[in-house]
Amino acid sequence: MGRGTTSVWLVLLLLCSLGPMPSSPNQTTTYLEQTTTVSSASSLTVTFSNGPSQDDDVKGTFALTFSIGGTGTLDSLLVEISNDDTTWTTVINLTETPWMYPFDTTDYDNDSYVLKATGWDSDAEDHVIATSGSFNITNQVPVITTFTVLNPDAGTGASLNERAWFNIGTQEAISFRWGASDDDLKEASLTNVPGPGTPSSDSSSPLAYGWDWNSGNMGEGIWSPRLTVLDDSGLSDTATIFIGIDRTGPTIGSLTVGDGSLWQQSGLVDITGLMSNSDDGQGSGVARVEYTTNDGATWTSTTDETISLNFAEGVHALTLRAIDQVGNTGANQSLTVRIDETAPIPLSWSVDELTTSRIGAANVSFIAEDAQSGIDNLSSSIQYGFDSNGVGETPDLSGRWLNMGVNGLSGQIGLSSWATKSRQHLMLRAILVDEAGNSYTTSSSSFQILPGLDLYWNTSETNLNKLVVRPGETNGNVTITSVLESNQDYGGSVIVRLESAPADRSSNVDWTIMETRNLPSGTLSDSNETIVWDYTVPRSGQFDLRLVIDFANVIDEYDEGNNDNYLVITGASLDNPGLVPSFAPSILLIVLVGFALSLLQRKTRD
Repeated sequence: MGRGTTSVWLVLLLLCSLGPMPSSPNQTTTYLEQTTTVSSASSLTVTFSNGPSQDDDVKGTFALTFSIGGTGTLDSLLVEISNDDTTWTTVINLTETPWMYPFDTTDYDNDSYVLKATGWDSDAEDHVIATSGSFNITNQVPVITTFTVLNPDAGTGASLNERAWFNIGTQEAISFRWGASDDDLKEASLTNVPGPGTPSSDSSSPLAYGWDWNSGNMGEGIWSPRLTVLDDSGLSDTATIFIGIDRTGPTIGSLTVGDGSLWQQSGLVDITGLMSNSDDGQGSGVARVEYTTNDGATWTSTTDETISLNFAEGVHALTLRAIDQVGNTGANQSLTVRIDETAPIPLSWSVDELTTSRIGAANVSFIAEDAQSGIDNLSSSIQYGFDSNGVGETPDLSGRWLNMGVNGLSGQIGLSSWATKSRQHLMLRAILVDEAGNSYTTSSSSFQILPGLDLYWNTSETNLNKLVVRPGETNGNVTITSVLESNQDYGGSVIVRLESAPADRSSNVDWTIMETRNLPSGTLSDSNETIVWDYTVPRSGQFDLRLVIDFANVIDEYDEGNNDNYLVITGASLDNPGLVPSFAPSILLIVLVGFALSLLQRKTRD
């Protein structure tokens, strides 16, 4: 054991040997030594030199110390406690000197207990046991009987709903009072108060049982002052009250005029939400609302949620203000009341692209206008359904119109899978309502849901290695490099083929299938595949080549019209090269050009 550890134990031994502090000036507690030893093969003796005696009442913390006598080697000392002499709970297992332990009785319920110390003698390989007398733990937890704040302007502070409110200046004080019952009450502290700073602990003799707290800068806000009472046994109790300082008047938010529209169809208008939409922030709360229709010449006070007022047709101003529980008056707020009878005008739809590859909802919105009162988005709505051909006023597949789920002219249509809706039509209609309550229902509009997958040839990457060749299997071979792409990763198989036909064919001449390839599943999992074809020009003349994707239209695609890619190859005729009109080269130039062509052809064949 190090010198530092030994010093700590010696200090604890010295402090704990003094015994617990008295609970009052007239009360002391004495712990009598009374131990019972159990004989064993060991020659060691273990006794409680400081511990509870028979029928002692103990509390707080005291030092358990042991006297070791006789001969042998004490390796460990197990201290246990029991309140029934049957079940023993470990307190501490000491393995080195000093043989002592600061026993905190507040860790245990009040009851009768016995302590047992079991020492292990490594020389005799046996135990030696000592027990204390039966003693009583009698810790008394302090109980707060009173915790209050004096003279609030509103509320009591007993709960969040009954917060004690003050309309005080920055240099004024708030008075707290408390009381508690306990046999050894020591001190009390107060935290979570308006700052800066915290009151000093109430630990004078006698106790002051309160604080008149002034931080010097009592700002607005809410607090939950917390009282903590501590006794000499180290036990405590806490209590909380709720206070606030409010020097700011409340505000009035958006009120509902009539049926909620900005414009009304009737001159008798209900103004709703006066109390519920008045807000005092974190202040004391709204007590009442006042209003005037004649620029403040006469104010009318109300605590009602709704008032009914008569207005002539046109635009009118209503002025309101709110007053809180501690007398603060908020700023004036002007509310405009309008009267209108004109229905909205429909304009156009805006719908996301609809394909079977869509994941998630599709955005849908409708544009409308109302020159006078404007569109009421809370009352207006969009309805939808699915139709087989997009014709009619009722969706035939849905059988009825469905609501989008939210009010307004903008929202989303969500499906678990759009893949099952290929070639169907999304039918939409809008129910328009303006701020005055006038309504209009549009005719149905349809939007076809197309397949999401699209296969196509990359025309810029698809080419022939030769454009003009001598025909025949020896000289007429050309290589076609094509790039097949998909607009999304495609895991299925696809059939492509190369077809040929004379360029000067008549309408009854069909394309000739030159080669068909079945690309296995996963070929287009990266949306790209390069395919190389070989073609032999059979004879002189021009030939059209066609690369075809999914000739049987097995795959449902977004655009079936881009599945073909056309190329042209020319089989040259050396017997009759022909002359270019209006061009007459010299005989020598013709000979030189022929000689050059011969060299080029020989190099090509090599």
